Amino acid sequence: MAQAASTSRKRLAPDLARLPITHNARALSVAEGVRAALSVCVIIAASEYFELPALHTAALGALWTCLCDPGGPVRRRVQALFSFTVIGGLMMGGFGLIRGLGPAVALPIGVLALFAASFLRVYGQAPQQVGALLGFTIILSLDRALSVPQAVQTGAAFVFGALWATLLTLVIWRLYPYRAARQAVAEIYHALAGLTDDLYRLVRTNTVEETTWEAHARAHRRPVRDAIEAARAAVLDILRGRGTGSLRASQSMIRLETGDQIFGALIALSELLERGSTTERRAAERLLRRMRPLLSLLADVALSDTPSAHPRIKRSIAAMEEEIARLPLTDPLRPIADRLAERLRLAQSLAVPANYPPDADPDGGRALLLQRLLGPLRANLTWRSPTLRHALRAAVMAAPALAFTMVWFTPYDHWLTITIVATMQPFFALTYARALERIAGTALGGIVAAAVGLICTTPMAIALAMFPLTVAALSVRAVNFGLYMLALTPVVVLLVETSEPDTSEWRIAAARAGFTIAGGLLAVAASFLLWPGREPERLVRSARDTIAAHGRYAEATLACLMNEIPADAVEPARREAGVASNVLEASINRALIEQGGGGRDMLEAVLVIDAASRRCAGRLSAMRFDTGPRTASPPESLRVWRDWIGGSMRSLAAGQSELTPRPDTGATDALRRLAGQIELMGGAMRRLTEG
Repeated sequence: MAQAASTSRKRLAPDLARLPITHNARALSVAEGVRAALSVCVIIAASEYFELPALHTAALGALWTCLCDPGGPVRRRVQALFSFTVIGGLMMGGFGLIRGLGPAVALPIGVLALFAASFLRVYGQAPQQVGALLGFTIILSLDRALSVPQAVQTGAAFVFGALWATLLTLVIWRLYPYRAARQAVAEIYHALAGLTDDLYRLVRTNTVEETTWEAHARAHRRPVRDAIEAARAAVLDILRGRGTGSLRASQSMIRLETGDQIFGALIALSELLERGSTTERRAAERLLRRMRPLLSLLADVALSDTPSAHPRIKRSIAAMEEEIARLPLTDPLRPIADRLAERLRLAQSLAVPANYPPDADPDGGRALLLQRLLGPLRANLTWRSPTLRHALRAAVMAAPALAFTMVWFTPYDHWLTITIVATMQPFFALTYARALERIAGTALGGIVAAAVGLICTTPMAIALAMFPLTVAALSVRAVNFGLYMLALTPVVVLLVETSEPDTSEWRIAAARAGFTIAGGLLAVAASFLLWPGREPERLVRSARDTIAAHGRYAEATLACLMNEIPADAVEPARREAGVASNVLEASINRALIEQGGGGRDMLEAVLVIDAASRRCAGRLSAMRFDTGPRTASPPESLRVWRDWIGGSMRSLAAGQSELTPRPDTGATDALRRLAGQIELMGGAMRRLTEG
């Protein structure tokens, strides 16, 4: 316990590395960037050539429609794009008319609409994107009052631009509808390759320090589990949209489940090797050396289905099987290695896996529309909901910014309100990261825009310069938010320049940078001061949920060892435990950022629970492939241990810290290690209770 607590203390200091700022170079999509550039720049060029200023609104509608595209199945994309087109067009004209009724009427209606747009995130990622862009539409449409003819013209221009972008996206230049799912599945195998590479390094260096193996688990298991869950969502979207007859969707589902099972076997392997003999480590080293490139190759095949790669994959698996055949039948490495080879061959051959997704709905069955609408609303209409508090924060902070825009109007004031709404996230850590990325990206992007403005001195030249800039912005959108803001800012600045040709680019860039900095700082302050769902307050609940999930996993594993349930029935519990650990670690990272050195005892205790639960999961994975517990302990002893483990973890999850004594029968080494981790969690829970 002392060693785990000491390790925990070293991780308490918050730093920028814990911020959720990520980049993914594999998400670069130049084709998406070119398509978006065509949708926007064609309209800008037409506006300048035919001298139709109203088309600038159409260009804005086209740009936002491209940003609104969620990707994935066409059916899902059509719903999002057409919803945004229709509602956005009505808002662009309707809120302009409402603005004419004066601030006393327009301000409360606008704030209420912004609350509703922010609250749309309760329905998932795609509605969240639509809601965010509708929020921008509301803010811009409240800039100035419109007459009825002007409102009709503005709304029609917006709809025209959005429909043009939708037509280009879904009909003229259709990108690959399955790519999102295939990319997500490929990410699983890339993450598995990273885990295998690090495990190979540990085995080669013959590392025995417990803290090093714990760091390996923390660094790699969460990214793999997150990749698996993201891929599961993407593939199920494909199945719902295309049906089970879709060959590519079925292939992705098989590869996904196979990757999940490889993940479980690798966890078991790492648990075995941590205390394994030199002979076991050398044998595992040879297997891992072959697995590293093999998993990367399977990732490429999942994305591109390159036929030439299959002979190489077959040869690699065959070589692994030859290595495995040399292992003694009683070697504890043998069943795990057999499992890995079997799953790798399954990923290559795309045969139907033995255990289909535990909670998947391949038939695409969905609840009724009214139930889908009311269910998330009822679940989030409570003060404990981070989404409800986030929407209220956004509305409260947007109100004075909108009032400022209405009283002292310039063409750039809306950037203050847009930055506040766009930067603010449900959690302080996310808001802080988004503010840093937005401010840095906007400042650098403003310099780029000003430099382009010095070179391109005519509206048509600016329109042409916007093409490569738009390509860059939409290409890196999924790579990194800061890069995206850096590339998008010149597009926005030059778009304003084409509608305000007499304004200096430096002035536009300075105004955008100034309002962005002010909006980012206000968003961070609001997230910290207004109803802050302090992450430390959620830590104990997350820790209890993690203990409960691992308790169910332990009971399922021991029941499987007693042949009371089939092996396939353990998979849902394993997955649930992995997801719970990921949620807890994300909460820990947010708490470290929000709280810093405060609440040290609580953070240390939760870190111990996190480390111990990961240990339990690894030990349980190893036990599934180890015949020792079956042969060393009779079913009666295993049943006693299952009841003690399950009861102890249920007590800990309920907040109790006192455990009954261990059973004195059938105590194998694996069961003793499990008991040790549970008692470690009991000590940590005692500290939480006393605190």
